[in-house]
Amino acid sequence: MILSDFDLKNYIAGGRLYIDPLFDDTIRENGVDLRIGSQIARLISTREVFDTRGNVDSSRFYRIIEAEEFILEADEKILITTLERVRLPSDLMGFVQLRSSFARAGLLLPPTIIDAGFDGNITIEVRGTSFPVKLYSGQRFVHIVFSKLTTPLEKPYSGKYQGQKGVTLPIFSDQVKN
Repeated sequence: MILSDFDLKNYIAGGRLYIDPLFDDTIRENGVDLRIGSQIARLISTREVFDTRGNVDSSRFYRIIEAEEFILEADEKILITTLERVRLPSDLMGFVQLRSSFARAGLLLPPTIIDAGFDGNITIEVRGTSFPVKLYSGQRFVHIVFSKLTTPLEKPYSGKYQGQKGVTLPIFSDQVKN
């Protein structure tokens, strides 16, 4: 079951779904729109191998910057964060989708799921199009559709990305969050 604006307002008012900051235009007809935060991570060109089974230091492959505006270069892949912190109850999960205006401009997001019980900023991969695109912190950028689970989870999400703030780089092996 996908939640409507009515359902979302009740989940938020009851404290079961938490979104901060919450703007007047956050809640939409069948989901919520979240904004671009001010932190992005650009991939660094290197010949070094990113070994997903080794104890790799992800920060050697990315450059994290703070910016109120930035240009996503042609065909570039970056990580961005949402301005909002989101906390889901154990009976809701979210599907992250690009807002249609950005998709029509040629930008892409790989499939992204927010697990029930997750708490933190959302880190999202964005793939550029064949031309540069200027993006701004605070722009409504992604749309989250929430689905009610048939029963609350017995074990809500408590994984390695729980509590993330800002852009969180990939974590493999026994790495510690940055």
